Amino acid sequence: MNFDHEETKLDFVKHRKKFFVFSGTLLLLGVVLLATLGLNLGIDFRSGTTVDVLSNDSVTTAEIQAEFEAIGFEPDDITIAGNNNEIGRAVFIGGLTQDEGLAVQSHFEERYENRPTVNTVTPMVGEELARNAIISVLIAAVGIIIYVTIRFEFLYGISAIVALFHDALFILVVFSILQMEVNIPFIAAVLTIVGYSINDTIVTFDRIRENMSYEKKVKNFDDVARVVNKSLVQTLARSINTVLTVVFAAGALFVFGGEALRTFSFALVVGLVAGTYSSLFIAAQLWLVLKSRQLAKKKRNPVEPTNA
Repeated sequence: MNFDHEETKLDFVKHRKKFFVFSGTLLLLGVVLLATLGLNLGIDFRSGTTVDVLSNDSVTTAEIQAEFEAIGFEPDDITIAGNNNEIGRAVFIGGLTQDEGLAVQSHFEERYENRPTVNTVTPMVGEELARNAIISVLIAAVGIIIYVTIRFEFLYGISAIVALFHDALFILVVFSILQMEVNIPFIAAVLTIVGYSINDTIVTFDRIRENMSYEKKVKNFDDVARVVNKSLVQTLARSINTVLTVVFAAGALFVFGGEALRTFSFALVVGLVAGTYSSLFIAAQLWLVLKSRQLAKKKRNPVEPTNA
């Protein structure tokens, strides 16, 4: 394929400011939404109790709701799971006492001939999980900076991390708008996206580095822009094909995986799309800006040769 010809038709670099403005506006709006709407935190991150009711036959949300109301309880949320909709999960924000939990177990064991599973998360555990989740993301970010800096250069590392935080914040914004529950599977999805996104970014950076090595002399912004645009054109088809393959798989999980996997699969789909976008149009474009500034600085302050 003649990439020089393709490059004349697809000029991503020319639109870099549009990409920056689009992402910046979207994320600024997202920060406002996060500050006002907040996140719908599941009981993994705040105190509460889940009761998993197991039936030998299919159950409905209304049926489980009626059974709880019959013994004087009103769950904050009820979801149905299982291959035959035989599991009903009730969530109580704030939690149940030990006596209340025993009363619930006794009632449903008598009703469905299966003893429900009652799990309670205390505020201390919820705070610890939230703290560990943040620490995990930060450790991953530091490790990525170190790895990319060693393999490429520091400017690549900075660009990659900005793109990763763009992806993570984008997922948070979407979940804040939709008020979908943020739980442990959500954190697993975010960490998965971090790994996928950095892989996609490194592939793009590797192509940029390879094309840079073919250039006899790179002196200014136009030279770097030409290399970056050629590299983006060369990796575009691969990135799109890869993300579509994974999105189809994650979409199948979302549709057929049941309620337990819905949060994970939806966050995965959103993150995959954001990660592909940021790898091509944020990380590479940001590196272009930083690299051109570095070249301009060297041009203004050339290193004088030392006398032997």
